[in-house]
Amino acid sequence: MHGLPYWRLSGFYFFYFAFVGAMAPFWGLYLKSLEFNAFEIGVLMSLFQVTRIFAPNAWGWLADHLGKRVAIVQAAVVLSLLTFLGMFFVTSFWWIFLVMSLVSFFWSASLPLVEATTLTHLGNKTAKYGRIRLWGSVGFIATVIGLGYLFDFMPIRALLWAILGLMVGLMLLSRYIPEAHVTIHDSDHLPLWHVLRQPAVLAFFVGGFLMAAAHGPYYTFYSIYLVDHGYSKSSVGLLWSLGVVTEISIFLLMPHLTRRFGLRQMLLTSFAGAVLRFLMIGWGVGWMWVIIAAQFLHAITFGVYHAAAVEMVHRFFRGKHQSRGQALYNSITYGAGGTVGGLYAGVVWDSLGATFTYTLAAGCALAAWGLVAWKLRIGKE
Repeated sequence: MHGLPYWRLSGFYFFYFAFVGAMAPFWGLYLKSLEFNAFEIGVLMSLFQVTRIFAPNAWGWLADHLGKRVAIVQAAVVLSLLTFLGMFFVTSFWWIFLVMSLVSFFWSASLPLVEATTLTHLGNKTAKYGRIRLWGSVGFIATVIGLGYLFDFMPIRALLWAILGLMVGLMLLSRYIPEAHVTIHDSDHLPLWHVLRQPAVLAFFVGGFLMAAAHGPYYTFYSIYLVDHGYSKSSVGLLWSLGVVTEISIFLLMPHLTRRFGLRQMLLTSFAGAVLRFLMIGWGVGWMWVIIAAQFLHAITFGVYHAAAVEMVHRFFRGKHQSRGQALYNSITYGAGGTVGGLYAGVVWDSLGATFTYTLAAGCALAAWGLVAWKLRIGKE
């Protein structure tokens, strides 16, 4: 990693995913403490995905146009922190809806631009991305375990202060990320649509959309689901962290895995793992060992998938299109797919039950596997 701003980039990932470690497992519990029903929780939890449909593209276009990725990240982090302060003063559905919408609009700018910056710094050594990204997993684990134990004896409202502290840390770290010089590429003169319309690219993006939709019930209701079945909040925190611990090994092994199997096979494996994982969660919540085994599959359903997908986007979108490529990937997959996943989970959770909801999630992952196996051909890797 000689010459690479390793610790500055790693520090950003640490605090960014520490924030995710506070929001994903516990924000639903906070909303439930305000006595919102499942549909309202589903709507509010989906806001971080809804804004990712359009906001990253606007930020990505601005970054590519100005050539100032890091400056935009720094401004967006400050604005997301300032808007989050409003959460301390509101408890009604529509006010929380407004504040969360603003926070997520600014928040959605940072990760795609930092991903593009990291991969640009890595140059032709993108397979080493995982060694930087793993610090995000460390941040997630530290937060989710710490807060899990904290909320066993403190009110869930303390979550607001924890999130605020993490956002301050992220703001400070963002000041030290260096800009990366973007190399001019032969495809720079071509419109973005020229890349996107290729069958392999379309198959990849639709597969990512389905994968994100499959995770909707997990990120929206998993903690509530476990607590309702008698698991303590500290156990919930440990289960979330167990999944993320497994992904660290994957990030370390990514260079070897990429050479050995190729990106297409890694994506197919992650989709198959998601089918199995969500069936286990939906049908096996009464058995702790089944839930633990399902969390080990997080190494495949997130670790393998995310690392392969980010590098796939980097290969598809070159030169000046890098920021918008990462932004478009976030918009279509985590944005549109995550929104659909959160909303269908909110709609069917109370009416048809958790088991059906997680089975539906497995069906989304199966559809992703079928599409990518059929259409994604990327030649020799």
